[in-house]
Amino acid sequence: MKYSRVEKTLKENGWVMERMKGGHAQFRNDSGGSTTVPYNGNKDIPIGTLKAIEKQTGVSII
Repeated sequence: MKYSRVEKTLKENGWVMERMKGGHAQFRNDSGGSTTVPYNGNKDIPIGTLKAIEKQTGVSII
């Protein structure tokens, strides 16, 4: 799954991109939760990384 799809899904669920630096975007939500999503251009994000993002955010991505 590409970064753009993950970003869209997180934003639809109330997460806001706080900053992007060096190929990583940091997202936060209103309750203080945070997660980091790697930005790899057109490459897919590894499945293990996607599962970790799901666990941290509680948002179903896969």
